[in-house]
Amino acid sequence: MIKFKSLNQNKEFLKILKKKRINTKYFTIYFNKNSENINKYLNISFVMKKKTGNAVIRNKIKRKLKYAVQKICRESKIIDLNYTYVIFGKNNVYKDKFINVLNEVNETFKKINQKSI
Repeated sequence: MIKFKSLNQNKEFLKILKKKRINTKYFTIYFNKNSENINKYLNISFVMKKKTGNAVIRNKIKRKLKYAVQKICRESKIIDLNYTYVIFGKNNVYKDKFINVLNEVNETFKKINQKSI
């Protein structure tokens, strides 16, 4: 199983937020190619805005998105470890079923792979 490594510093987030992005119904994902070639960890961060519900709702949205990414990592190898991802969750994740969120995450990472090739 691939371990997740979250971004820690503000300058790392700001650097990624200036790069490419894809908007969907459930989330916005920012991505950029890594400068170092470390294939041990998946550099990914899950972020929520303070305006989105209370802490329970925000954490549930992050858990759903995180589990969707973990499931895709286990089943198929479409997530490139040479990229850094920042995922901003939206309120629709909380309202809809997990299978819809999983399909959307899967399609988005396929688009990212096509753009990178």
